[in-house]
Amino acid sequence: MDTEGVRLFVMAAEMLNISAAGRQLGLAPAVASARLSKLEKQMGADLLHRSTRRVSLSLEGAEFLPFAKEILAQEDAAHAALGHISAEVTGTLRFAASSTFAQLFVAPILPVFLERYPGINLDLKLSDTQMNLIEGGFDLALRNYAIEDSTLRARKLADDRRILCASPDYLACHGSPRVPGDLIDHQLLVFMDGPSRKLLKDGEVSSEVFPPNNVAGRIVCDDGNSMKIATKAGVGISMNSLWSVYKEIQDGSLVRVLPDYEVSDASAIWLVYPKSNVLTAKVRVFIDFLLEEIGSQPIWEQNS
Repeated sequence: MDTEGVRLFVMAAEMLNISAAGRQLGLAPAVASARLSKLEKQMGADLLHRSTRRVSLSLEGAEFLPFAKEILAQEDAAHAALGHISAEVTGTLRFAASSTFAQLFVAPILPVFLERYPGINLDLKLSDTQMNLIEGGFDLALRNYAIEDSTLRARKLADDRRILCASPDYLACHGSPRVPGDLIDHQLLVFMDGPSRKLLKDGEVSSEVFPPNNVAGRIVCDDGNSMKIATKAGVGISMNSLWSVYKEIQDGSLVRVLPDYEVSDASAIWLVYPKSNVLTAKVRVFIDFLLEEIGSQPIWEQNS
């Protein structure tokens, strides 16, 4: 099968314009039309309805389209696996990530990626609310938790070390807890539906957890950045990923609480994609780019 004809069909189906799809591939309108006709002859069906005013998918074309995309994905994956990746990688990449992490680390480096791969468009879903990758049709997502879902594959981007912190003003007013048991006398900010996490001291797991058992958070929040802002404003003590607060720790607007204790957590920052999906060239190059720009030496771990 002529995979370039299949690529032309997919682009024409998405754009509903054969000439425009042909131009994207460097084909004259007559050549593009002839190539599609050749593919339709091979398939034994009209894939597109053409008129002088519009192009539309036929019933057979609509049924063939997902298989055509899979054919291209398999071809791109084969080239990628052999290292045949170039700046000509094309397509729209649907990427989901925590809004807080994306604002700090992903958004600032996107111009470099887009310049390197001019044929790739990005469809970003940025929210601290976790999205279902398969139901949402995402190619790739960034997650910061322990991966247990057997329907997903993952590449580790970086560690996700978590610390307790508060503002200097809050600690000046309410005092600094000296041991985990002191936390019951403080206002706590906790993440919605977040599990209690055990605390470590000198590498040993203690019986203490954050938040303490039977202690409700004064504020429950589903947005990490908002929780950090509230903590800086002096609302109370919260647990945050180091990547989220390392600048505030450095400039003194936040202070580590119980610095002798570490949060025991199996979480890491993962790049995940559905196991059923072929790792296409566009996904592979984006994963490699994020590993290169963010994961090689995470800035939040430097001098921490």
